[in-house]
Amino acid sequence: MRIIPAIDIIEGKCVRLSKGDYNTKIIYNENPLEVAKEFEAHGIEYLHLVDLDGAKSSKIVNYKILEQIASQTKLKIDFGGGLKADSDLKIAFESGANQITGGSIAVKNRAVFEKWIAEYGSDKIILGADANNEKVAVSGWLEDSNEDLVPFIQDYQTKGIQYVICTDIAKDGMLQGPSFDLYAKILKQAEGLKLIASGGISTFDELPKLAEIGCEGTIIGKAIYEGRISLKQLENYIIG
Repeated sequence: MRIIPAIDIIEGKCVRLSKGDYNTKIIYNENPLEVAKEFEAHGIEYLHLVDLDGAKSSKIVNYKILEQIASQTKLKIDFGGGLKADSDLKIAFESGANQITGGSIAVKNRAVFEKWIAEYGSDKIILGADANNEKVAVSGWLEDSNEDLVPFIQDYQTKGIQYVICTDIAKDGMLQGPSFDLYAKILKQAEGLKLIASGGISTFDELPKLAEIGCEGTIIGKAIYEGRISLKQLENYIIG
């Protein structure tokens, strides 16, 4: 299972939120590049980079930070937040993203998102399926859609989607453990899916359990920044 640390960006700084609430912002580092380099130094190969300013303003904002990290590390970056138009996608890939994650756009403008899958290929486009009570949430989680989570994912599988990042919003940033049951349910019903678990990871022991369920990757944020999971532990897991 791939280990994918998260860097969330607000005003160029590395932050974390709880349950996607911007009022709960904690700044962990003024320099995201420094954080990324530290991940790389511990054998980590992947990075989940989220432009929270972009998510709020509906267009890519912090692409310079993406460019910095991509040009000064070898991390394979998936980038999300505010990708709404073809021009946003172009900027993200030109700035060094390996993959992009589309969340709100996949609900609100399916035609555009399906075009991206067809144009860039399913290895480049990740579906961000964030859930609140098994309903898909959009707009930086500020609103719920009427889309049921599993059918939503299954429908996009028919359009070629392979990778899905699923965050249970109730768990995100709470350090109370991930939604094992939800992930098991998704993987049972959406065969062949490369599911990336996100939200609530709080201890190292949860990682083997997610791998056992069949998750292809897991995104870890606050647990690293709060020292609940050390980079050394992750390094040993990756080597092991």
